[in-house]
Amino acid sequence: MTAEFLTDAKTGDRRSLARTLSAIENRTLRLDEALAVLGPVPVPEDGNWQTLAITGAPGVGKSCLLDGLLTSWAKQGLRVAVLAVDPSSPRTGGALLGDRVRMTVVDDKELNQQIYLRSVATRKASGSVPVIVEDMTKVLLSLGWEKVVIETVGAGQSEVRCAALADRIVVVEGPARGDGIQAEKAGLLELADAVLVNKSDLPGAELHADEIRESFELGIGSTPPVALTSALHGTGIDDAATVLLGLPSSGRSIRARWRERLLAFHERRILESPKLDDLLHQLAKGSIDLNEAISLIGAFTDE
Repeated sequence: MTAEFLTDAKTGDRRSLARTLSAIENRTLRLDEALAVLGPVPVPEDGNWQTLAITGAPGVGKSCLLDGLLTSWAKQGLRVAVLAVDPSSPRTGGALLGDRVRMTVVDDKELNQQIYLRSVATRKASGSVPVIVEDMTKVLLSLGWEKVVIETVGAGQSEVRCAALADRIVVVEGPARGDGIQAEKAGLLELADAVLVNKSDLPGAELHADEIRESFELGIGSTPPVALTSALHGTGIDDAATVLLGLPSSGRSIRARWRERLLAFHERRILESPKLDDLLHQLAKGSIDLNEAISLIGAFTDE
């Protein structure tokens, strides 16, 4: 049955694609098994990016801005898949679908075949971007989606995990200075390949963009582009979409990317171990202490 829906996914069947991604997310299908049927992940040409992470503080308009970018790219004929990382429902454990309801491009009959949107629950992931997203990304690329965009939950220290998953990182800012401070605290601006200051129709947006440019000039590496956009009015969206398509790496996130990949590798081995629940149970009832738990973690991750 698995081989059947994988084969159907190759023909473009959306339902089979959804079943494939669900199987990957639920760990009932391994990446190597999927790629054995779907084919290898294509190698990007000329240094172009295949995956783009969009992150930023809650309330800066990431989802509405992304909707505008997707519309622009779809009109150019690009096939773009989006993995929108949502918080897990405390009742069902599934994604809350907070971002999907804001995406109007999927309702456009002329453009929706160019766009695929999937919500992903954070579940057990310690960061806001679950480690399984990387496997889902590779499946989408192997199926012929030209670009994969990962939209994260919101700014915070855990957002740096997107550096491990994406070829490029775009930070979305708002005109309020507090948003910039939060991003600086999280180290996001240090990793950004581009910054979009959204809600440019509000006072203070141009000033905030200038402040970000000045901070980049004091840093190391090339200065990423900083653009003003307004998702509400559609201002600057097409220009930003063009800039992002040809966006080169700023070189700021290479070291962080490898650090996060190392951490993600070990996190994944722990989270996917069948012994994890038993270990947590022992910790909860006090039969082992944290030092013993750490020793046991080392033992069962080496198995």
